[in-house]
Amino acid sequence: MPIVTVDAASRHLGESVTLQGWLYNRRSSGKILFLQVRDGTGVIQAVLSESDDADLFAMASELPRETSLRVRGTLREDARAPIGCELQLEGLEIVHRPTKDFPIELKEQTPAYLMDHRHLWIRTGRQIPLLRIRDTVFRAFRAFFHERGFVATEAPILTGTSVEGTTTLFELDYFGDRAYLGQSGQLYLEATAMALGKVYWLGPAFRAEKSKTRNHVTEFWIAEAEMAFVEHDENLKIQEDLVRYLVEATIAERSAELALLERDTELLKTQVAEPFPRIDYAEVIEWLRSEGHEIEFGSDLGAPHEEALSVRFGVPVFVERFPKTIKPFYMKRHPDNDGFVLGADLIGPEGYGELIGGSQREDDLDALVAHMEEAGLPTEPYQWYLDLRRYGSVPHSGFGMGLARVLRWICGVPHIREVIPFARQINRLYP
Repeated sequence: MPIVTVDAASRHLGESVTLQGWLYNRRSSGKILFLQVRDGTGVIQAVLSESDDADLFAMASELPRETSLRVRGTLREDARAPIGCELQLEGLEIVHRPTKDFPIELKEQTPAYLMDHRHLWIRTGRQIPLLRIRDTVFRAFRAFFHERGFVATEAPILTGTSVEGTTTLFELDYFGDRAYLGQSGQLYLEATAMALGKVYWLGPAFRAEKSKTRNHVTEFWIAEAEMAFVEHDENLKIQEDLVRYLVEATIAERSAELALLERDTELLKTQVAEPFPRIDYAEVIEWLRSEGHEIEFGSDLGAPHEEALSVRFGVPVFVERFPKTIKPFYMKRHPDNDGFVLGADLIGPEGYGELIGGSQREDDLDALVAHMEEAGLPTEPYQWYLDLRRYGSVPHSGFGMGLARVLRWICGVPHIREVIPFARQINRLYP
C-alpha cells in the first residue's frame, strides 16, 4: 500500500493508500467518526463507521489530539472537502500517544500564551500555511537574483564595525576585543560586489532596538543585494521588480494557503500591477502636517506616518530624498542638494510599514571620509571599507529587505511574530 502525502492525495482517488501524520482533531456524528489528520502538507479527513469495524472505531474514538499515527484506507472524491477528497478509514497504527493533553486548544487563546508554547503552536491553524508561504518567499527571492545573474554570497555575523550606528548593536567579547552581532551584511556585500559585479545574500541580522511594535523583532532574516555600476533609479527599478516577483510567485504557488488565511489575492495583484509611485520626503512631511500629524522636517518617519502614507496610496510607495542627517554615512549625497541622499524607503500598503531601505552608495573616498567625520565615526576600523574607494571605485547601489515584513504584508497578518518560526523580541528569548 503506497505512502502518500495529503497534498498529493487527490491524485490517488480510488486507491488504497497509507498516510502518516498527527491527529489534528476528532469529532463524531452518532456512529460515524471523523478524524482530521495533518502531515505538514495539509489536513485530510478520515471517515469510519462503527458498523464497518467496531474495534477500530472504539480505538480511534479515544485517541488524544496530536497522536502520531499511520492511517490506511481508500481515497474517495468529496467536493465538500478543501482538498477534494477524504479517506475511508480501514486501518490505523499508533506511532506515539501523547502523555498529556495537548495545551493548544482549537479556540482563541492569548498571544502571550501562544508564544510561550510557540514550539507547539506552529502545528495548528494558520501557522502551517504561514510557514509554508515563508518557504516560498525565501526560494523566490533566491530565484529572482539567480535568474538575473547575481551571485549568492555571505557576510559575517560577528563584526568589529557598525553599519548604522552603535546604539542598536548587540555587543560581545571576542577573545578580549569588542565585537558586535551584525546589523546588516551591506559593507561586506559591497566588497564582494567589487569582485563579482552583482551579489546578494540571505541571512540573520540583529538589532538591539527596544521596540514593541507589530513590525519589530530583535533577530530577523535580511535579504540584501549590492550591485556595481548601478545607480539610484535602476536600484529602485530592481527593488520594484523583486517585490512584484515575490508576490506573483507566492500567489502562483501558495494560493491554497493564502485562501486559508483569507488573504485577498486580487488585492495583492492590484497592489503590484503598476509602477510604484515615488514621493519626496519634503512632500511627505508637508502632507502629513496638513493631515494633522505633528512631525518636524528632519524627523524620521514613524509607524503612524508610514500607515498614513500607505492609506493614501494603497500600493507600495518609494519615499526619496531623505535629509542626510537621518540616514547612514554610506549613502551618496544627492547631486542637486548635498543636504539630501540618493536613497529611498519602500513603504508597504495597508499599514505594513517599511519593506525595503536602499540607496546609491558613496563611491568617492574623500566624500565618504567626510561623511564619516560628520557622523562622528572613527575611520580606523573602516580602513578595509575605504579601500573599496581606493582601488577601482565605481558607482554602486544596494538595498536591504526585511523578509518577515514582506511576509507579514503578503499574508495579511497583524503581527510580525507570526511569520517567524521562533521570534526574538525584547521580552522573549524562549522557546
